Formats: sequence, structure tokens, C-alpha cells
Amino acid sequence: MTPLLSLTVVLAAALTLTGCGGRATTHHKPGTTHQEATGSSGTLLPARDETGHRLRELPAADAPTVRAEARPDPEGGWNVHLAVERFRFTPESTGGAALPGRGHARLLVDGRETARMYGPWGYVPPGAHTLTVRLHADDHTVWAVSGSPVQTTVRLDGTPGTPATSPAPGASATPGAPATPATPGASVAPVPTSPPPADAGRTVTLTITGKTVEPPLSRIELKKGERLTLRVTADRADTVHVHGYDRELRLSPGTPATLTLLADRTGLFEVETHESGLVLTQLVVR
Repeated sequence: MTPLLSLTVVLAAALTLTGCGGRATTHHKPGTTHQEATGSSGTLLPARDETGHRLRELPAADAPTVRAEARPDPEGGWNVHLAVERFRFTPESTGGAALPGRGHARLLVDGRETARMYGPWGYVPPGAHTLTVRLHADDHTVWAVSGSPVQTTVRLDGTPGTPATSPAPGASATPGAPATPATPGASVAPVPTSPPPADAGRTVTLTITGKTVEPPLSRIELKKGERLTLRVTADRADTVHVHGYDRELRLSPGTPATLTLLADRTGLFEVETHESGLVLTQLVVR
């Protein structure tokens, strides 16, 4: 076989493996910048939500819906259950194309984004008053109808044992966030005091200055089932990502931000920043 013919065969094989028929890589790599609009579903709008994500418009008949129910947890906080229609959670393809009826939910606690949900059950720590659940596509854009995010809002002030239920799919009580109309006759739970937290768990404080993290990199030893709160202050805007738990925390310059998680998964997990790529600490859960 001549050298030219050999090169032709190699190139043909490479094109076969990487051509349009190949399966695209869709997993979002922690620490990389989120990409906009890699799919063709819906209409990408210029508008953004208050967290900076673009809206992706769908006709109401094709758009997903979400309802949320929050029940007091016996150890404090709230267990949240989502009921969705025309939608399924796809953690395996987060960061990929925006395909109809796929994606994840993001939780805004008292108007601030604190976590994602890749399934119907989640947890909100003690002290929260309002929870907004918003549906996102795999490419992180926000599913929207008539220019408003597909979301629902729950007031976390029900009495112990009484679930607080969202008023309607798409309804919003988040300050500054657009809202879709509520269903006629829908109601919101009454306003008694929320249950007191039973165990606040451990709190770790971290400070980021330039490329320096204080205290220096170390491992946080946790027992499975233990609750951990990370309190992070940075000198620039960034996002903290907890690997393995897919939890994120947005940072504003000079403003302390907190993220609370339940260590219900064993192993070694790094906590790093997206933009600066700093490893802040490591969680060891046994």
C-alpha cells in the first residue's frame, strides 16, 4: 500500500468515528464555562433570568410544567417533591443539547439560586422562607412560555406535618422574576412559624483572595448522613461546584455565601471554583 493510499484509509476511518452519525459528548465538565444553545428546540430569547441564564421559549402545549410540595424534615429543613409533566430529569446529558422535555431543576431559596435537582426529591435547609423551582434544559437555558420561566413557588411556612404546596405550575413569588399566571382557585398554605432546626451540622468557612484559599487545601472528614455548611467569601464573582453532589454556589465579590448539603454519598469529592479553577477543599464521606 502506497503512503498516499494509507493516509486516505486513516482519514476515512477517523471521519467514520467522528462524523455526524457519532454520539455527541454531552456531559458537562465541572470547571468549564456553560455553553449556550447547543440544541435547536424552541426559540432562544435575548432575555435572561436573574441568575443570567437565557430563556428558551416553547409553545404552551409543548412546554413542561412543574408543581412542588415541601414537607418539614424531622431534623430541620424541608423535603421537596416535584411533580412534572412533559419533562424528565437527565443528569447523564447535562451540558449537552437542549432537547424537548429534558433537563434539570434549579432551586432558588429566598430569591437566590442555591442548588440543582436531577430527580423528583430534594432538600432545603432550615431558615428558608420561599422556594422557587425552575426548569432548565440540558444546555442550562431556562424553559419558558410567553417570555416567562417555567417555574413554581412554595412558601416554606407550613405547620409540622402539613405539606406546603405550590399554588400552580409556573407561578412565581421570587422578587424580580417574571411569573406565569396562577391557576384560578389555587391557594397557598397559611403562615404559622416554621419548625426549629434540630441539628445544624458542621460549618466550614473558606476565604478566596486571588489564587489563595484560606485555610489552605485540606480534607473535611464526614460521616454519611452528616450535614455540612460551606461558607465562602471571594474577592471576585465566581461559582463553587461540589463534585459528585452536583451542587453549585454563586459568589459575589466580598459577600459571604453559604451552601448546605447532606453527605448521603460516600467517597472523595472535590470542591472547586468554575472560573478560577481553584480546589477549595475535599470532602471525604465514610
